[in-house]
Amino acid sequence: MECDEVMLTVRITAAERMLLRRLAQGHRSDVSEVVADALLDIIPALSAPGDAYRLLSAIATPAPCALTVWLPTALADLLVPGAARIAQLTDVRVESASGALGAALRLWLAQDPVRLAANLSVMHAGRPATLVAA
Repeated sequence: MECDEVMLTVRITAAERMLLRRLAQGHRSDVSEVVADALLDIIPALSAPGDAYRLLSAIATPAPCALTVWLPTALADLLVPGAARIAQLTDVRVESASGALGAALRLWLAQDPVRLAANLSVMHAGRPATLVAA
C-alpha cells in the first residue's frame, strides 16, 4: 500500500518552533503545511556551495526541540537528492532525511519573519498570510 505522506521528526529551537506556529496560525494552516512550503522555498537555494555549508552549520547547531511533521511523499523524496547534492558540494554526508529537513527548515526560519509570512501569501495567492503576534 502506498502512503501519500511521510512523517519526519526534525530538531529545532524553541524560538524557531514558536515562529513556525505563529506563521501557521497567521496562514490559517497547520505546521506541516508551512514546513512543506518552507521546503519548496528553500530547496532551490541549497544548490550553491555557500548555502550547502550554511545547511551543514544548521545541522551542527544544537536544537533541543523535536517537531513531527507530515510531508507529501513527492516532496519528502526531494530530500534524498538534496542531501546528495550537499555531500557533493561539501564532502560531508547528511545522515538522514530528518536531518536535512531540519537544517533546511532552520535556514528558512532564520529569514525575516515578515518576509516569511509574505512568501507564504505569494505561494498561496488569494490566501493572505500574516504573522501572528506572540
